[in-house]
Amino acid sequence: MWYAIMSTDHAGSLNKRLAARPTHVARLIALRDEGRLLIAGPHPAVDSQDPGNAGFTGSLIVVDFPSLDAAKAWADQDPYVAAGVYQNVVVKPFNLVLP
Repeated sequence: MWYAIMSTDHAGSLNKRLAARPTHVARLIALRDEGRLLIAGPHPAVDSQDPGNAGFTGSLIVVDFPSLDAAKAWADQDPYVAAGVYQNVVVKPFNLVLP
């Protein structure tokens, strides 16, 4: 089943985010290569593809896992969690309707 992993960044966490990004992205690439990643990306703090020093306010990942518990366990191990980037992470089941 699909699960939406929605996170909110701590204010001022851009440097922590940038430092942990390679490991974070590597985990997403592994899911993509397994055919389990629908979408993933950050929420810029300003209306721009490159928010610069404004940074990001969080992230959205939609991924396939066998259970909600498995999705939560994966989210708990995110490098952004360990680095103190994320203030809050919510994992919910997601029903893909369109496209």
